[in-house]
Amino acid sequence: MTRHPESLDENLVGNASAVYGDTSNLESLIKAMEGVDDAYYLVHSMADSDDFEELEAQSARNFGEAAAKAQIKRIIFLGALSQSENEESSKHMSSRHKTGEILRSSGVPTIEFRASVIIGAGSMPFEAVRALVERLPVMVTPKWVRGELQPIAARDLKDFLVRALELEPVSRVIEIGGSEVVRYQDLMKTYSDVRGLKRFMIPVPVITPRLSSHWLRLVTPAHYKIGRRIVESAVHRSVVASETASKLFDIKPLGTRAATEAAIRDEEYAFSFLDQEGKAKDYKAQVGTRFVEKRTRRIRKEPITAFKIASRVGGDSGWFWQSWLWTLRGWIDRVVGGVGTRKGRSKHLKVGETLDFWRVERISDNRLTLSADMRLPGDAVFDVHVYETPSKEFILEHTVAFNPKGWGGYIYWFALYPLHALVFRKMLDRMATEIDRG
Repeated sequence: MTRHPESLDENLVGNASAVYGDTSNLESLIKAMEGVDDAYYLVHSMADSDDFEELEAQSARNFGEAAAKAQIKRIIFLGALSQSENEESSKHMSSRHKTGEILRSSGVPTIEFRASVIIGAGSMPFEAVRALVERLPVMVTPKWVRGELQPIAARDLKDFLVRALELEPVSRVIEIGGSEVVRYQDLMKTYSDVRGLKRFMIPVPVITPRLSSHWLRLVTPAHYKIGRRIVESAVHRSVVASETASKLFDIKPLGTRAATEAAIRDEEYAFSFLDQEGKAKDYKAQVGTRFVEKRTRRIRKEPITAFKIASRVGGDSGWFWQSWLWTLRGWIDRVVGGVGTRKGRSKHLKVGETLDFWRVERISDNRLTLSADMRLPGDAVFDVHVYETPSKEFILEHTVAFNPKGWGGYIYWFALYPLHALVFRKMLDRMATEIDRG
């Protein structure tokens, strides 16, 4: 269920379907829940506005009422884990726990998972941690980074949520976390080790939550409101105090390092960052620590035919515009110890094959995803996608993503950005023209 079901259509598998639903609109929820047995509540309003507490409460009331009318068997809710004598000191934590109470008061059996920090792409605390580590060789660490937490891998969290369907539909609270109790600064060090970055932390006794929030806003994707709520939540101990989860499930959660490695690996493999900001539109965005640029052109040929032309990139066919620039880039790569340009490519590309200084990561009848084998201060991905929109338009889409590694990566990206933008824009224009010519 989403406010934009069309954005999920291409990513659905099996008999899954996307339906419209808005938690602020009770009637839309009632319609969406027709014929549903179990409902997951994963809604979070933390970034919406200063009155996010009331927004979350009203959303939960609407969802609970709709679930009761639809005679849902159970609600599975993902909340937040904290222990504090004064929970009100964190509006975020207070709101999460209140949401669980509202869902239970609907009369529908509600299984509430209270999870510690989630290690995975899209988790705002995790995104803040990795942005800090990627961008700052030296970090001044306030008191809140020394609070205890029990971070859980996103893949373990998913297992708990799915396995909850096997439980008896009775309201209960289940605390879940990873296999280790660590601190935010340990999470930062683990991330830096996994990424191969040397980072230094200088502890300071006092930095107010307000000042820390501004600090996060400057160097992470979090804006001030989210940054402040991360800091407010971090002062609470977030450690599993109940054995309920271990008694109900035979899941063995990963440790912090294994969870971090899995998060990075899963994100790279899924390539979800390529379409995270939408499709069929041009944009520049930062997804996590990645710079992502999408460029689109409308074309006249249907996708499968168009892709046969679009996928000719590389090898003897060149790169559609000023191919000598790609040859020069390969020569520079060879000089600095990289693979250089490996001429030649198979007629029918397969996953794992090389294409000049790229490697094929994904190939279908309308999409080609390449990762760079060249020496770079980061990881680069180039994606070519041809598809039909719900409005019956044919779209040729190029997406470039770069995940910088340390400050060298940021300098590389910004210094060469004007040239990269020109090359990829011209290549897209020429490719679209050749497709329309047939």
